[in-house]
Amino acid sequence: MFKTSSRQPNILFILIDDLGWRDLSCYGSEFYETPNIDSLKKTGILFTDAYAASPVCSPTRASILTGKYPARLGITNYIGGKERGKLLPPVNQEYLPRSEKTIASALKEAGYKTYHVGKWHLGGGEYLPQYHGFEKNLAGCEWGAPRYGYFSPYHLPGFEDGPEGEFLTDRLTDEAIKLIKETRTPFFMYLAHYAVHATAAAPERYIRKYQEKVKKLGLDKVKTFEEGEFFPCDHKKHLRVVRRLIQSDPVYAGMIENLDENVGRLLQVLKETDQLDHTIIIFTSDNGGLATAEGSHTCNRPLREGKGWMEEGGIRVNLIIRWPGVTDQGGICSVPVISPDFYPTILEMAGLPLLRQQHIDGISLLPLLQGQNQLDREFIFFHFPHYGNQGGQPTSAVRTEEYKLIEYYEDSRFELFHLKEDIGEKNNLIEKDPRRFKQLQERLEESKRATKAKLPVADR
Repeated sequence: MFKTSSRQPNILFILIDDLGWRDLSCYGSEFYETPNIDSLKKTGILFTDAYAASPVCSPTRASILTGKYPARLGITNYIGGKERGKLLPPVNQEYLPRSEKTIASALKEAGYKTYHVGKWHLGGGEYLPQYHGFEKNLAGCEWGAPRYGYFSPYHLPGFEDGPEGEFLTDRLTDEAIKLIKETRTPFFMYLAHYAVHATAAAPERYIRKYQEKVKKLGLDKVKTFEEGEFFPCDHKKHLRVVRRLIQSDPVYAGMIENLDENVGRLLQVLKETDQLDHTIIIFTSDNGGLATAEGSHTCNRPLREGKGWMEEGGIRVNLIIRWPGVTDQGGICSVPVISPDFYPTILEMAGLPLLRQQHIDGISLLPLLQGQNQLDREFIFFHFPHYGNQGGQPTSAVRTEEYKLIEYYEDSRFELFHLKEDIGEKNNLIEKDPRRFKQLQERLEESKRATKAKLPVADR
């Protein structure tokens, strides 16, 4: 068991909705401005090859809280998703069962104060955060997005509206700050912002700033979108996928800057209350950026596609972990990691053992945080047997240190990529490397069997 001191650390887990891999300046964006989030890198580890367990939100969120692959949980689509096409997707579990022991429950039993602030989207009623180990639930409900917009009145169930015009990201940060100020025992805060989920919105001053920046950089004279193929899902089959080619949306950029400023406010209050040196901060996203539909607000290039797709733009996400006393020198890690890894990692950070009766698919990232450059794991697994609203189709995948294999269920097709040399997934190596293809195909089938993954079937 690894501990930096006798005092258990606070753990602040910041989860952003739909934030793309390249949506931070520390990940290469030349349009969005994120100095506060970037500052976490100075005394933290930035992961270049971090993955969400799914290209959509609910499965990834369930994997974070349980340490299990979405396929094992049966939550393989966003809750409420009913898309269908040439294939009929399997039934999706519409809530996180109370039989699952979440990381919040485990920490609560160990004496932590446990707070949920923001988006839940893992079931309503008896499946809300307060029934999954969180002592307080602020703004968490069955909704996947703020249905009435980001400006008050929000009409979020169980959450009091603020003054008219108040911005939701500001308000959620206000609530988080109140909890930090009033808590002196170790806390676990799961701060899951609704931002930057479409429809994009931001206070006017941010929008004006980026409208001027677009003109200054000449981005208004550059081709912004490219129309592609028709959607494979039935309810959009008359529409075409629209891919964004550059980052230039002023509203989305303003939303990101507002988010960044609110992260800065959290860092400041932790410093003011003498808790910054005792607080682990984990910052990540639940899936890739929205780049092919529904406004196509961002561009994930050089990654391929975006939210709702099994290609890199849909599942590779930003991840920065700051752990005082451990990651003080900063650094960059290129070892592939995935969202179920957070569960065992957080337990070990808190000095707690793995739960004997809890199956965990993830593994602890402590070796990487302590400066090692490998994990005792051969591959990671993804399963999305559904159609996405963004143009993706039913797929599964495995990723090793260097390679990735994607299986497309509509036409029983496979694609194999050497990601270390081909991050844009342009060169399919199936014919050039049949031995590697067979190895990864076996790993993929092994994973589906082990998790009892449900598959799509012919619909017509």
